Amino acid sequence: MELEHTDKTGLAEGVAEENDAPEESEEGFSEIAVSDVTEEEISGAGSDGLEDYGAGQIQVLEGLEAVRKRPGMYIGSTGPRGLHHLVYEIVDNSIDEAMAGFCRNIEVNILPGDIIEVKDDGRGIPVGIHPQKGIPTVTVVFTVLHAGGKFGGGAYKVSGGLHGVGASVVNALSEWLEVRVCDGKRIYFQRYERGDAVTELEDIGEGSVTGTKVTFKPDPEIFEETVFDYETLLSRLREQAFLNAGLKITITDKRDSTREENSDVLCYEGGISSFVEFLQKKTGAETLHPEVIHISGKADTSVAEVAMQYNDSYSEVLYSFANDIRTGEGGTHETGFKTALTRVFNDYGRKFGLLRESDRNLSGEDCREGLTAVISVKLQEAQFEGQTKAKLGNTEIRNLVESMVYERLMLYFEENPATARNIFDKAVSAARARDAARKARDLARRKTALESASLPGKLADCSEKDVENTELFIVEGDSAGGSAKQGRDRRYQAILPLWGKMLNVEKARLDKVYGNEKLMPVVIALGTGIGEEFDISKLRYGKVVIMADADVDGSHIRTLMLTFFFRFMKPLIEQGHVYIAQPPLYRLSKGKKLFYAYTDRERDAIMAENPGMDIQRYKGLGEMDAHQLWETTMDPEKRTMLRIGLEDAQRADEIFTILMGDKVEPRREFIEKNARYVQNLDI
Repeated sequence: MELEHTDKTGLAEGVAEENDAPEESEEGFSEIAVSDVTEEEISGAGSDGLEDYGAGQIQVLEGLEAVRKRPGMYIGSTGPRGLHHLVYEIVDNSIDEAMAGFCRNIEVNILPGDIIEVKDDGRGIPVGIHPQKGIPTVTVVFTVLHAGGKFGGGAYKVSGGLHGVGASVVNALSEWLEVRVCDGKRIYFQRYERGDAVTELEDIGEGSVTGTKVTFKPDPEIFEETVFDYETLLSRLREQAFLNAGLKITITDKRDSTREENSDVLCYEGGISSFVEFLQKKTGAETLHPEVIHISGKADTSVAEVAMQYNDSYSEVLYSFANDIRTGEGGTHETGFKTALTRVFNDYGRKFGLLRESDRNLSGEDCREGLTAVISVKLQEAQFEGQTKAKLGNTEIRNLVESMVYERLMLYFEENPATARNIFDKAVSAARARDAARKARDLARRKTALESASLPGKLADCSEKDVENTELFIVEGDSAGGSAKQGRDRRYQAILPLWGKMLNVEKARLDKVYGNEKLMPVVIALGTGIGEEFDISKLRYGKVVIMADADVDGSHIRTLMLTFFFRFMKPLIEQGHVYIAQPPLYRLSKGKKLFYAYTDRERDAIMAENPGMDIQRYKGLGEMDAHQLWETTMDPEKRTMLRIGLEDAQRADEIFTILMGDKVEPRREFIEKNARYVQNLDI
């Protein structure tokens, strides 16, 4: 979960993209021949039948244009997400070499000044004269957009990135970039500044190994900030190491010479099975079976593998990848997996009498409760929907995954009946809870109808009907709610007071939410429904603002509310509708001068310029009158709000489970590790 700062007058730039789950078919699927696949075929799916990797395999589609003018078109944004994307683009080129079977080691270093260095032991970018351009091929790769070995040139059969598109974009958005290539005999060097070559390609000596080293400094003229976050890079690189079994990726932070270097070596022989084990350990949930179920298969030039394991939680964790690219919006491979999984459960249940003739079929949600799974497919012509490559569109890969999962998982269940029964019982329990949730939902609807009011009684609604212009403040406590109602602009600001701590949904299924006196007013006020029924088109407010005290209890309430949104109304977060209000911590006055400070640093700065001030520490929202609450926390011209974004669903999911789940030990470890970062903690 990422918090993004908004300016005083409006919103931050877009935080998250829409993440609609793919539609799932419960009907049959086309049977295709699925062959066994070896580990070598999984890790080196693109290496068979490759042509020589030379100048002739680098094809030019068009020139480099307007990257610096419109960087968001190529890297998403000029904020932290876009900054880190530069590293991913260069690393992805090395990953492509690994998938082709020519690279076993990648090293990423963060140097002083936030300079990035990426080294690999692949074949090295070709340095011969390009037949079309008449200049060294490595120069073409770094200065011409859409120049790479993945456009039918024969250098790569399977590729995630667009080797040349990424390199040239990184070059264009860097203050400077240097590339050093070794072809096993000689070492070559070239330097670029803001996209232009400033030196010729130089032969600088002998070299007996092969590989490429790219060093670059992001351009401060382009990016809002140029400071790299180690944990963000570590998470992405760990993911890549899991997806390429046996590949060794090392990341080292060398920025601070006054302390020991922060370094991690990432290498997982178990591949995506190790990935699932890692995710399971992070959740702290108890597994229902000791071993990770691993399934793999191939058809023609495509390879697919799935690793999965069930636990006793109520959440589903599913990550899918195509050619090592995270497909956050799913696609055909996810749909194939979900359809086959549901069919296996129902067919197995009917075949062995676990489902009676009168029983309804289990739904896909029932079959995936408590599931942790990773899907990885590698194919020659990946068809992604949209510039961000967030959704896979290849229909043939759905058939491969469906056939493979159904055939192999059904066989696994038949050969491991005890494990199958544990998992099946979990799905049946989920189905019963879902039925209970439906009944509770219907009861809640009837109760609302009998009360002849479609909105919560404590809701002070606004008059504006245009959703884009409306705001709902969910306020902690009746006292603060009263001040907010008096101080608001009632044209577009609605107030919903809550009292007391709400249900921790991390420890409860959907049926416990319906009828809950703390959560149902929020559900009714928003109008979208929850869970399977959630419909973002029915949202009544463009901004949903959580406004709680700036203390430990307020932080707990914010976390509980965010947990609820994350588990049952995730599109609210994904589409950037959720905010956290930032009330001031201090009121400082001297004579007629009045200041508000939102941090200790602001307080100290104000006091340094105005000695002898009176200071009031706000312990809660209720200590502010209506006017103060308006001018400090609710006035769009003056307020500061944090917009909640879903930059990394995996990290958010882990943190919610650790902090709000049943397991004490993971929570203790998290607190001990992160306690030093806590500010403004009231003891």
